[in-house]
Amino acid sequence: MAGLAAEASQFDERHYDAKMKELQEEGQDFFTYYDEVYESFDSMGLHENLLRGIYAYGFEKPSAIQQRGIVPFCKGLDVIQQAQSGTGKTATFCAGILHQIDYSLVECQALVLAPTRELAQQIEKVMRALGDYLGVKVHACVGGTSVREDQRILSSGVHVVVGTPGRVFDMLRRQYLRPNSIKIFSLDEADEMLSRGFKDQIYDIFQLLPSKIQIGVFSATMPPEALEITRKFMNKPVRILVKRDELTLEGIKQFYVNVNKEEWKLETLCDLYETLAITQSVIFVNTRRKVDWLTDQMRSSDHTVSATHGDMDQNTRDIIMREFRSGSSRVLITTDLLARGIDVQQVSLVINYDLPTQPENYLHRIGRSGRFGRKGVSINFVTQDDERMLSDIQRFYNVVIEELPSNVADLI
Repeated sequence: MAGLAAEASQFDERHYDAKMKELQEEGQDFFTYYDEVYESFDSMGLHENLLRGIYAYGFEKPSAIQQRGIVPFCKGLDVIQQAQSGTGKTATFCAGILHQIDYSLVECQALVLAPTRELAQQIEKVMRALGDYLGVKVHACVGGTSVREDQRILSSGVHVVVGTPGRVFDMLRRQYLRPNSIKIFSLDEADEMLSRGFKDQIYDIFQLLPSKIQIGVFSATMPPEALEITRKFMNKPVRILVKRDELTLEGIKQFYVNVNKEEWKLETLCDLYETLAITQSVIFVNTRRKVDWLTDQMRSSDHTVSATHGDMDQNTRDIIMREFRSGSSRVLITTDLLARGIDVQQVSLVINYDLPTQPENYLHRIGRSGRFGRKGVSINFVTQDDERMLSDIQRFYNVVIEELPSNVADLI
């Protein structure tokens, strides 16, 4: 299965390049590569107050995608930016949008779509934090929240709307969200959005937006459907590709624990609990049912944990994430669905109770802990059945994952 996932991503790349070659042979100079690299945020020509927000958020040096991607987006170019999750794509388009907004005009000027509520809310937080000194007004339009509340906030005026396709389309259709001033349209995790079947809704949203609009597509992979969007709607886009070997798991120490059998994982986790609780930790499992089961098991052993997954209602998930972000809850059990929405500065330990079903998701999970130079530790529980997946992950990211030493608490 894992081997297939790695092959699929290689196929995407081959398919992509073949498709591009074909387009260029048709005499269409479809896109240009953009190679300028800015080693510091100061050299990018950004607004003073945007720089203040970037540094206040804790960024010091731009990541590879930020060094290449912020400036062309700020210049108003259509961009296709391809890099894995955890490399700083969100801050790239947030900075590009915040640099271009006219803050004296309190109307929606930028629309960002994301595949899940959690990711949309995460983007809203980053946008608000980076734009703190600019006085930006941002609102997240996502399902599971009050339509009336959305209507009230939108009619009082915002600069940026971040949302999921269903709710955003609904707001446009009802004319609560007026598109007249929108000049930037950004799709985050475009591959994920298309795999969730949002293609028609994205197209419907496009139809309602002004014809002259800047488009940014941000994605880990470029499946044919994502290419189709770029062909249909984008104007001479610039393609920025951060290859996998430029992506970094640097700063994250990665270990495995040989648990042999599934039944032995729980005892191993309980043994590690004291270590977990001295820091903030995220524990990943592969199913929602297992989140509930593991949470019950841990609590019945008197260990304090929080849990969140897609079956919980939005309000509950928000409260749990707020508690975790504030540090009042220290250990969070969750699934891959929410991996992209967790960017907690203090997380320094990730435990893969279950290894992910696809190598790509490994970075989405553990990339949380060591982002932008922050240190972190990742511990992978490996049964006999998982050995193949572990070797696939090591090959996929060109890393060596070593056995967990006994002094794990000293590493965190």
